[in-house]
Amino acid sequence: MEQISYDDFAKLEIKIGTILSVDIVEDADKLLKLSVDVGEETPRQIISGIRTFFEDPQVLVGKQCPFLTNLAPRTIRGFESQGMILAASSEDAFAILHPHVPMPHGAKVK
Repeated sequence: MEQISYDDFAKLEIKIGTILSVDIVEDADKLLKLSVDVGEETPRQIISGIRTFFEDPQVLVGKQCPFLTNLAPRTIRGFESQGMILAASSEDAFAILHPHVPMPHGAKVK
Protein backbone atom coordinates (compact mmCIF):
# COMPACT_ATOMS: atom_id res chain seq x y z
CA MET A 1 0.00 0.00 0.00
CA GLU A 2 1.32 3.40 -0.97
CA GLN A 3 1.49 5.90 1.86
CA ILE A 4 0.61 9.56 1.42
CA SER A 5 1.86 12.52 3.37
CA TYR A 6 -0.23 14.53 5.80
CA ASP A 7 -0.03 17.39 3.27
CA ASP A 8 -1.66 15.13 0.66
CA PHE A 9 -4.45 14.23 3.09
CA ALA A 10 -4.93 17.90 3.99
CA LYS A 11 -5.75 18.64 0.33
CA LEU A 12 -8.96 16.59 0.64
CA GLU A 13 -12.02 18.65 1.49
CA ILE A 14 -14.42 16.29 3.22
CA LYS A 15 -17.65 17.78 4.54
CA ILE A 16 -20.78 16.43 6.18
CA GLY A 17 -23.80 16.79 3.95
CA THR A 18 -27.46 15.90 4.20
CA ILE A 19 -29.07 14.02 1.32
CA LEU A 20 -32.09 16.07 0.22
CA SER A 21 -33.34 13.88 -2.61
CA VAL A 22 -32.49 10.68 -4.48
CA ASP A 23 -33.33 9.90 -8.11
CA ILE A 24 -32.62 6.77 -10.11
CA VAL A 25 -30.49 7.39 -13.21
CA GLU A 26 -32.45 5.76 -16.02
CA ASP A 27 -30.68 3.06 -18.05
CA ALA A 28 -27.94 2.79 -15.40
CA ASP A 29 -28.28 -0.20 -13.07
CA LYS A 30 -25.87 1.13 -10.43
CA LEU A 31 -26.32 4.90 -10.45
CA LEU A 32 -28.22 7.25 -8.17
CA LYS A 33 -28.45 11.03 -8.49
CA LEU A 34 -28.25 12.66 -5.07
CA SER A 35 -29.01 16.26 -4.18
CA VAL A 36 -26.89 17.11 -1.14
CA ASP A 37 -26.72 20.09 1.21
CA VAL A 38 -23.06 20.56 2.19
CA GLY A 39 -23.54 24.05 3.62
CA GLU A 40 -23.15 25.96 0.38
CA GLU A 41 -25.54 28.39 -1.32
CA THR A 42 -27.04 25.66 -3.51
CA PRO A 43 -27.17 21.87 -3.10
CA ARG A 44 -24.62 19.75 -4.91
CA GLN A 45 -25.47 17.01 -7.37
CA ILE A 46 -23.60 13.78 -6.68
CA ILE A 47 -23.80 10.80 -9.04
CA SER A 48 -22.94 7.60 -7.19
CA GLY A 49 -22.76 3.92 -8.09
CA ILE A 50 -24.52 2.73 -4.93
CA ARG A 51 -27.99 1.88 -6.27
CA THR A 52 -27.60 -1.91 -6.02
CA PHE A 53 -27.04 -1.71 -2.26
CA PHE A 54 -30.50 -0.27 -1.54
CA GLU A 55 -33.83 -1.97 -2.18
CA ASP A 56 -35.46 1.45 -1.75
CA PRO A 57 -32.94 4.25 -2.34
CA GLN A 58 -35.35 6.74 -0.75
CA VAL A 59 -34.12 5.53 2.66
CA LEU A 60 -31.10 7.76 2.00
CA VAL A 61 -33.15 10.97 2.09
CA GLY A 62 -32.36 12.88 5.27
CA LYS A 63 -29.19 10.90 6.00
CA GLN A 64 -26.02 12.76 6.87
CA CYS A 65 -22.84 11.44 5.28
CA PRO A 66 -19.31 12.62 4.51
CA PHE A 67 -18.70 13.85 0.98
CA LEU A 68 -15.48 14.64 -0.85
CA THR A 69 -16.28 18.14 -2.08
CA ASN A 70 -13.12 19.31 -3.87
CA LEU A 71 -13.04 16.46 -6.39
CA ALA A 72 -13.03 17.85 -9.92
CA PRO A 73 -16.53 17.68 -11.48
CA ARG A 74 -17.12 14.72 -13.78
CA THR A 75 -19.93 13.99 -16.23
CA ILE A 76 -21.50 10.58 -15.71
CA ARG A 77 -24.33 9.44 -18.02
CA GLY A 78 -25.00 13.05 -18.96
CA PHE A 79 -25.11 14.38 -15.38
CA GLU A 80 -22.39 16.42 -13.72
CA SER A 81 -21.22 14.90 -10.44
CA GLN A 82 -19.87 17.51 -8.02
CA GLY A 83 -18.24 15.27 -5.43
CA MET A 84 -18.25 11.79 -3.97
CA ILE A 85 -20.06 10.13 -1.09
CA LEU A 86 -17.77 8.20 1.27
CA ALA A 87 -18.63 4.59 2.02
CA ALA A 88 -16.96 1.37 3.13
CA SER A 89 -17.16 -1.98 1.38
CA SER A 90 -15.81 -5.49 1.51
CA GLU A 91 -16.57 -8.62 -0.46
CA ASP A 92 -19.82 -9.20 1.46
CA ALA A 93 -20.79 -5.87 3.02
CA PHE A 94 -21.41 -2.23 2.16
CA ALA A 95 -21.98 0.74 4.46
CA ILE A 96 -22.56 4.44 4.00
CA LEU A 97 -20.52 6.31 6.59
CA HIS A 98 -22.37 8.77 8.82
CA PRO A 99 -21.80 10.80 11.99
CA HIS A 100 -23.20 9.33 15.22
CA VAL A 101 -24.68 12.72 16.20
CA PRO A 102 -26.35 15.34 13.96
CA MET A 103 -23.84 17.78 12.48
CA PRO A 104 -24.24 21.16 10.75
CA HIS A 105 -24.26 21.02 6.95
CA GLY A 106 -20.72 21.57 5.73
CA ALA A 107 -18.98 20.49 8.96
CA LYS A 108 -15.42 19.56 8.00
CA VAL A 109 -14.12 16.04 8.53
CA LYS A 110 -10.57 16.14 9.84
